[in-house]
Amino acid sequence: MARKQIQRLPAIYEEYLQYRAQARYDSAAQIKQIRRVLAAFNDYLRKTDIKFSKIKIEQVDAFSAEFNVGFSQQTCRIYRTYLRGFLKYLYQERKILKRDLASLVVGPHIFSRAKPPTFLRTHEVQRLFAGLEFSTAGDLRTYAMIHLAYTLGLRPREICLITLDDISFKKGELSLRERKADNPIKLPLPKETIKAMAAYLIGARPKSKHRHLFLSLHVPCRPIKPYAVSYSIKRSMRKAGLPSEASAYWLRHTYAQNLLESDVSLYEIKEMLGHDSIESTRKYLHIHTSLMRRVLFDETL
Repeated sequence: MARKQIQRLPAIYEEYLQYRAQARYDSAAQIKQIRRVLAAFNDYLRKTDIKFSKIKIEQVDAFSAEFNVGFSQQTCRIYRTYLRGFLKYLYQERKILKRDLASLVVGPHIFSRAKPPTFLRTHEVQRLFAGLEFSTAGDLRTYAMIHLAYTLGLRPREICLITLDDISFKKGELSLRERKADNPIKLPLPKETIKAMAAYLIGARPKSKHRHLFLSLHVPCRPIKPYAVSYSIKRSMRKAGLPSEASAYWLRHTYAQNLLESDVSLYEIKEMLGHDSIESTRKYLHIHTSLMRRVLFDETL
């Protein structure tokens, strides 16, 4: 019986398979499986007229959803692993991809374990801001903190690390140099947030040699710690009559909810929130009821 001839793929795929065999010592059977996945991926890219340098995670997800139909969860997990390996190769070894998409390739089983975050409804946000006071330095400081948490989704740690050098009032821009995912970013500052920060700087921030934006209220005035940000925001939430478990992170979750409502892509939200993986961002889909109903049931809301 004649041996079935192996169909050769474009050079980049064959070079990757050779890399797997030589650098990873994959077995012939495993190389054969990887080839099968890559052949399907190549067909998908050709069919949709997508170039490697232009690949987006949404397109990778679309391919996986199409290719994995009918396979068991275990097989789908293996195929995703093969796809991640190829995407990592394109990013790290060949420098073809501008972003590492490998870490963004996840399976639906992750979603079922994700705990939906809690966010504020519109009337609760209104109640919070309506209850804020401006009579003391502490009030002005808290007002600026709440704006940063609500309009930029910043973590308490990110808020306390902001320095005067990170703020450009002229450009209306904030530079975040230290983030949890080690991914510096520049974010646009909404006008109301600029006003809140300016009010604190002019009317409440003590003179100090320290360059951090937020300082303690009493001498010696030093940069504050994350717990101080969390405490100040939580205290305002309690004064506004919000649930006792409400915290600064509820404002961050509300920011993500607002982005979803504005049809911002999940990958963009990941970058803006500073998540280290798309799995952390995907959990926000659980709270976006309107979007889920439109997608699942094609309802007009």
